[in-house]
Amino acid sequence: MKRLALVTGGTRGIGAGIAKTLKEHGYDVVVTYGGNDKTAQAFSEKYGIPAYKWDVSQYESCEEGLAQIIQERGAIDVLVNNAGITRDGMLHKMTPSMWSDVIKTNLSSCFNMCRLVIDSMRERGFGRIINIASINGQKGQMGQTNYSAAKAGVIGFTKALAQECASKGITVNAIAPGYIDTDMVRAVPENVLEKIISGIPAKRLGTTKEVGRAVLFLADDHAGFINGATLNINGGQYMM
Repeated sequence: MKRLALVTGGTRGIGAGIAKTLKEHGYDVVVTYGGNDKTAQAFSEKYGIPAYKWDVSQYESCEEGLAQIIQERGAIDVLVNNAGITRDGMLHKMTPSMWSDVIKTNLSSCFNMCRLVIDSMRERGFGRIINIASINGQKGQMGQTNYSAAKAGVIGFTKALAQECASKGITVNAIAPGYIDTDMVRAVPENVLEKIISGIPAKRLGTTKEVGRAVLFLADDHAGFINGATLNINGGQYMM
């Protein structure tokens, strides 16, 4: 029987790369998205991956959305918490909503989603949770106190939950991507992008497929002794 994987924020960018990779390797995959209906529909039609719309920052929305997926497709075996937003700005110019929106979408969503699948995983004695953090949650980034705090929180959340669940056959790991070749990164002004790439020892951007392959590795049934880890995918830009 196929494992069922759910990828939040899975219709674009890194999330889409993860979802496609899992499907290519035999997983039954569903994704969530927050707003762009046209993009989500096109993604689902092209790759045959169902997309469900809800706001992962809201617990009740997650509860309703997951109930629908479980009713239609069964219990979640692999959860990839990828959904995230940016609201960049220097702290002295940051509004409370810029802070709270990022914390809720990038960090509180991990609690929401994990809380709603963890009982089932514990009962079945199996689960794979993979949280997408960021290089900027490790080293910080000017103009991203909100984003860096949220992603650092994801790493701490991962370590704590891994300890709670290890004896139940559940692994909880994080992936911290660096600069990945997505539409969002490509939208950066050319001179800024050149400066970013020059600071990466590999001298290139990462690919969404490289992140997807890392998720595939951690999601595997045979990856049960890897727990509470953070896998860096950043071309050597930052080494822990």
